[in-house]
Amino acid sequence: MLELFHRSTLNVSQDWINFFETLAGQAAIAIDNVNLFENLERSNFELTLAYDKTIEGWSKALDLRDRETEGHTRRVTDLTLKLAQYLGLTRTEIINLRRGALLHDIGKIGIPDHILLKPGKLTDDEWVIMRQHPQYAYDMLASVEYLRPALEIPYCHHEKWDGTGYPRGLKGEEIPISARIFAVGDVWDALTSHRPYRLAWSKEQALEFIKSQSGIHFDPKIVEAFLKVIE
Repeated sequence: MLELFHRSTLNVSQDWINFFETLAGQAAIAIDNVNLFENLERSNFELTLAYDKTIEGWSKALDLRDRETEGHTRRVTDLTLKLAQYLGLTRTEIINLRRGALLHDIGKIGIPDHILLKPGKLTDDEWVIMRQHPQYAYDMLASVEYLRPALEIPYCHHEKWDGTGYPRGLKGEEIPISARIFAVGDVWDALTSHRPYRLAWSKEQALEFIKSQSGIHFDPKIVEAFLKVIE
C-alpha cells in the first residue's frame, strides 16, 4: 500500500494518476528486488557455510584415520593463515588458502593403510605410492568447481623451490604462492611434532632447518616472512 498526503486540496488529472500508479509500481518492483537479493544473499551465505563445514568434516575424518598426525591440519592451517595475512594476500586468496590447507592431505584417502599407518620409515617402493597422494587429491577435487581455486595446496604443497619436489617438479614461482606459504608451515609443524619414528625437534632445531632450506625447499621470501611471524 502506498498513501499520498498533500497539505491542500489537490486536483489531479488522469495523467497525474497514471504517473503516480507507474511510480508506485516501480517502487513495489524495487522493494521486491531488494527482498529477493537479501534472500539470495542469505541463501548463498548458508550454502557457503555448509560447504565449509563439509570441508572441516573431511579434514577431521582424515585426522581420525591417521591419529599419529591428529591436530596437524588445524595447527598448520592456523599458522598458514597468519603467514598469508602477514604477506598481504587478499581476502579471497585467504579463503581459498584456508580451504586448501584443510584439504591438503585429502589424497591420502587413496593410500593403503599398511603404508599410511606404518609405524616406521617407508621403503623406496612405499614412498612411490605415498607420493601419489597429491595427484589423488587433484583427481578427486578437480571436477568440483567450488573447490578448484583451493586445489593449489593439496596438489602442489610437496613441490620444492629448486624443482626437486613432486608430483610435477615445479620450480620457483611456477609453484602457486599458497602452496609455497603452506609448505613452510607444514614442514615446521611436522618437525616440531612427535612421530612414530622420531621425537619432536626443538624450536631451535626446526628454525635452523627451515633457514637451511631457504632457496632449496622453500621460497626465500616466504622463509623470511615466516621467521618474523613465528618468533
